[in-house]
Amino acid sequence: MKRVRITVMRMACYEDLMQKYENPIEHACEMRLGQTFISENWQKPEGFCDSAWDSISSFVMTLAHGGQDIYDGWMKNPRSAMISCNDGFRPVSFYLEALDD
Repeated sequence: MKRVRITVMRMACYEDLMQKYENPIEHACEMRLGQTFISENWQKPEGFCDSAWDSISSFVMTLAHGGQDIYDGWMKNPRSAMISCNDGFRPVSFYLEALDD
């Protein structure tokens, strides 16, 4: 099984939606731009957001098991994927890539 590197590529924040719909929360997202994580044996990396893992884990599983060309050649690197978490107020985009060991 391949290791998969997960890199935080972009973080958005929709203040207008937060003000209109969200109850205030203190620690909504602990991710940092450029932060990387390694998934070993298709396991959630330590310190990785549970909600974000729910959004990306099926793609990590596919890449960890040698899957390629997700969505028929959508990515330039066939052993990668660009996936965002499901937070509608502050989505984070992650670049997933299978590593050669």
